[in-house]
Amino acid sequence: MSESKYGKYFFEKPIVEGKFAPRLIFFSSKHVGEKNFSLLWNCVTEPFMMAEEPHSHDFDQFLHFYGANSLNITDFDAEVELSVGDEGEKHIVTAPTVVHIPKGLIHCPLYFKVVNKPVIFMNVALTPQYMKPKP
Repeated sequence: MSESKYGKYFFEKPIVEGKFAPRLIFFSSKHVGEKNFSLLWNCVTEPFMMAEEPHSHDFDQFLHFYGANSLNITDFDAEVELSVGDEGEKHIVTAPTVVHIPKGLIHCPLYFKVVNKPVIFMNVALTPQYMKPKP
């Protein structure tokens, strides 16, 4: 952004190459300090296991699943399996969904089992930098 009074608040192209398409990754610690916000945005175009090992984090997360058609994010044609809790309770996501993962809650595997149409998966983590999970 230009050198201006408020230009410091604009962060262009926080994009990195991803498995299927470019990803948006924004860690507040790299741009604005310890603001307890990280965003990882992915467009999933085929089935795959995103995270196999059950784990927890020292921060809350909000996992978002919705259709990749920006004019109709309800156009969700996929099945995503997510296990939660010490007992590995399985949940199948088949519609646009937001899942709150509280700090310390065991979660995963996260498996995109069926992807008939591209799916947006967005992980909003309330931490300045998303950290590797604790087993």
